[in-house]
Amino acid sequence: MATTLETLDTAPENPWTEATRVTVHAIRTGSVRIRANQIRGKGHGALRLLRTYTGVAWSDWLPIYAWVIEHPEGLIVVDTGETARVADPGYFPRWHPYYWRGLQERVKPEEEIGPQIENRWLDPHQVRRVVLTHLHTDHAGGLHHFPHSEILIDQREYAAASGLGGRLRGFLPNRWPTWLRPTWINFAPMPFGPFDRSLPLTAAGDVVIVPTPGHTAGHVSVVVRTDEVTYFLAGDTSYTEALMLAGAVDGVAPDEAAARDTLRRIRALAQEEPLVYLPAHDPASAARLLTKQTVVAPRA
Repeated sequence: MATTLETLDTAPENPWTEATRVTVHAIRTGSVRIRANQIRGKGHGALRLLRTYTGVAWSDWLPIYAWVIEHPEGLIVVDTGETARVADPGYFPRWHPYYWRGLQERVKPEEEIGPQIENRWLDPHQVRRVVLTHLHTDHAGGLHHFPHSEILIDQREYAAASGLGGRLRGFLPNRWPTWLRPTWINFAPMPFGPFDRSLPLTAAGDVVIVPTPGHTAGHVSVVVRTDEVTYFLAGDTSYTEALMLAGAVDGVAPDEAAARDTLRRIRALAQEEPLVYLPAHDPASAARLLTKQTVVAPRA
C-alpha cells in the first residue's frame, strides 16, 4: 500500500547549525547513447516520435547522473541511476523498438550508486529518502540499493509506468524491486518561484520538489537552496542547459506543451535567483556543480 507525502512527518533529528553545510554530490552511474533526434526533437506529435525511432545519427556517450544531498536532516538521493544488469541478455525487452533501436548503455557494477555512495564515506543505509524524477530505467535502475529508504514518486508517473501500458511506453516495471511501496508526492498549492505547486522535503524548507511534467507525465525536479546558489536537479527536463534555454523539447516527450511550459518556468526561476541547472545527461553538469556556475537566462 502506497502512502502520500503531504507534509513533513517528523522534525529533523539533527538541528541546523551555522557549521553545517548542505552538499550536493554528482554520482555518475555509467554512460548512455541515444538517437540524436531524441535529444532535440524534430517535428510535432507522432511525427516527432517517429523521427526519434527512425533517426540514424547517435549522440555521443552521455553521463547518467544521480545525486546525493548531504543535509543535516539526513541523506536524500535524487534518482538512482542505472544498474549493471543492463549488460545481461534479456534484461531489456527486445520486442520494444526503443531498446533495440534507440538505446545503448554501459554500466560497470562498481559504477552503481550504492558502491559509489560508500566510496564517498557515506552509508547507503542512512539514506532517509529517495526521490525519483521519473521512472525510466536510467533513473530508477539502482532502486535495489535502497530497500530501507522512503521512495517518493509522483502517482501519475507510477500509473503511467505500471503494467503492460507502462512497458509499451518504454518503462520497465517488471524490473522494479518487489518490495517497492512508494510514497506519493502530493503537491500543495504552495508557490515556489514560478512553480504553482511544491512540496518541501526538509523542515528547513531548503530542499523542495516541484512538478516538471513534459518528458514524462509525472516528471518532477528537486530544488536545493543554499546561501550561495540554488541547485536545480532536473532529471530529463532537457538533455543540456543550452536546450533548456532554447526551449527545445526532446523527441520522446508525450506532451510538448507541458514540456515547453516546464522549461519556461525553469528559465523564470533562473531570472529570480542564481540557479545551477543540473540535468541528468548533460556532460557539463558535474563541472557546473563543482564551480557553482549559474544559468544566464535571457529576459522574457
